[in-house]
Amino acid sequence: MKTSKKPSAHSLQPVSTKMPHQSQQAAPSSLVASYSAAAQSLATTRSYDADIRHFKQHGGAIPATASMVAEYLASFAGTLAVATLQHRLIAIHRAHADIGMPSPAMDNLVKRTVQGIRRTMGTKQRRVTALVKDDLLEMMVHIEQQLPLKAARDKALLLIGFAGAFRRSELVALRYEDMTHYDNGLELLLRRSKTDQEAAGRTVFIPYARGNRCPVKALKNWIELAGIEAGPLFRPVSRHDQIVGDKALTPQSVALVVKASVCMMAGEDASKRVSGHSLRAGYCTEAALIGLQPYQIREQTGHRSDVMLARYIRPVAKRKIPSLL
Repeated sequence: MKTSKKPSAHSLQPVSTKMPHQSQQAAPSSLVASYSAAAQSLATTRSYDADIRHFKQHGGAIPATASMVAEYLASFAGTLAVATLQHRLIAIHRAHADIGMPSPAMDNLVKRTVQGIRRTMGTKQRRVTALVKDDLLEMMVHIEQQLPLKAARDKALLLIGFAGAFRRSELVALRYEDMTHYDNGLELLLRRSKTDQEAAGRTVFIPYARGNRCPVKALKNWIELAGIEAGPLFRPVSRHDQIVGDKALTPQSVALVVKASVCMMAGEDASKRVSGHSLRAGYCTEAALIGLQPYQIREQTGHRSDVMLARYIRPVAKRKIPSLL
């Protein structure tokens, strides 16, 4: 006699083929989004946005395939500098990371293409001419031939930029409230810089110098003529020699002032070899020439190591090597 087995209650339950419900992650609040955006400087954001626009204008898309990115890099290898292409690749990588997509920059095809471009085109960076003390003093002669207000501003801008070894972005960010006067000079507060994105801040001391080439006196003269009592120290001046508003100069304006001053001194060809960075490079070069130690130079420039300083110090050291003949 066969006995029938009744199925258990457990076996009668239907088997679900559906995956467990996963709750979707809530979108970040506006407060979180604002702090997330602040993690990256506005200048960097604009730079990356410009890179992505260029990529899209030349056949690219986000998300992109590895082949698409490799073709883009290869097509501009003979036109754009290797450093520029690397910056574009970082922008493409960040654009994919921001939307949670795999980055084509990590693909072997893209990596090999970049390696090939480096080997073929080379990776030497453009070096601007450093403006040392003698260059600066000669430039002052030509600057003083301009209209009074513009001459005062340009003189203060160049002398303070050199004496403080400032980046152009640091120079235009200086404010009236950031000055502290002492008997032997002027202390300027840098609220934020390229290597201090979290605004820890640091101070730069500008000592008095002899004669009418003193950066502190030049700055005081400009402030008095311009009637500045608050806000940005360096401001636009119109062709009619009048202050234009109360906004600061742009970093690009510093480069234009440097180029225009060098052009008056040495001609258009010479002006093409300088930039806003020439003042900072000039300070490092001049300091190495007179024998300041790297730690002393870093105190003024804000460099965190000797690696970047070596670009200025090594050429000077090589020129001091005596002949063995």
